[in-house]
Amino acid sequence: MTQPWWMIADIGGTNARFWAVSPHSVAPLWQGHYLVDEHPNFSDVIDQVLIEIKADQDLSPWPERACFAVACPTDLDRIVFTNSHWNFSKMELVAALGESQVSVINDFVAVAHGVASMSDEALLQIGGGRVRVDRPRVVLGAGTGLGVAGLIPARDGYVVVESEGGHADYAPVGDLQIEVKRKLRSQFNRVCIERVVSGPGLVNIASALCALKHRTPKFSTPAEIVAAAIEDQDEVALETLEFFCEAAGAVAGNLALTFGAKGGVYIAGGVMPRFASILVKSGFRHAFEDKGRFRDYLSEIPCFLVTQPDLGLFGAAHFLNLGSTSHA
Repeated sequence: MTQPWWMIADIGGTNARFWAVSPHSVAPLWQGHYLVDEHPNFSDVIDQVLIEIKADQDLSPWPERACFAVACPTDLDRIVFTNSHWNFSKMELVAALGESQVSVINDFVAVAHGVASMSDEALLQIGGGRVRVDRPRVVLGAGTGLGVAGLIPARDGYVVVESEGGHADYAPVGDLQIEVKRKLRSQFNRVCIERVVSGPGLVNIASALCALKHRTPKFSTPAEIVAAAIEDQDEVALETLEFFCEAAGAVAGNLALTFGAKGGVYIAGGVMPRFASILVKSGFRHAFEDKGRFRDYLSEIPCFLVTQPDLGLFGAAHFLNLGSTSHA
């Protein structure tokens, strides 16, 4: 006899990850990972996921419920991804899943739910004091873009505040950051935060630094930069990661001030955990606190690097278990 199940998806600009879980569970029965660039149409991946789940598990043909965490705004019927070619309408998705009950949420709403639900063992603290459980928290993370969300304490737990904070203007600090932004403006015209603090941002920074040094750029992917910094101690790669960490720290500090985030700042995403040892020793924390008269205010706020695997999927599963009452 086939068993009921729920579908969980976390879809960014590069990766699409899926879980099948038992109802009211956050433990996967089946897991799938797909590269966005390898699939022209989003519907093709949905068809493949359903086929693979049916072949692997004795489950019902359609999920009872589904939650899709997507890296773009979700307030319109048509979901158009910010950093990929995929798009779909919510009605198309419901039809493709056999008229299942479907929720579509921002990917960092899912990440925020994951942060609220995970254990402290999945956190690496970077400076600051103790968490104030009665105060807001900020979640940010670099991947193909930069996601931002807030967690606000409420009587029955918390409320997640969705945002597109990664698309706010990048505010450079110091002469080098100003010069890099000038280089990026010639390429992008407007430079938002995620042009710098993201996976592609690593490549943008490295290319700009090479241009300032009158050198030919040597890296074409974020993975090459991280590997060169960690394994080869390449000068440009190390300078790129240091620049990135300082920029990320300044952004995190701005968000902490904006939200009054004495509950802590949580760093997620697929980029920064890859060079955790460099991040901890970098100028991230100095840049976080370097806010003039509000240095003392920020010095007590803890920052955490989140090491929970599959945080977006984990959070989306928790969202389904909670229902939609905690989503703003």
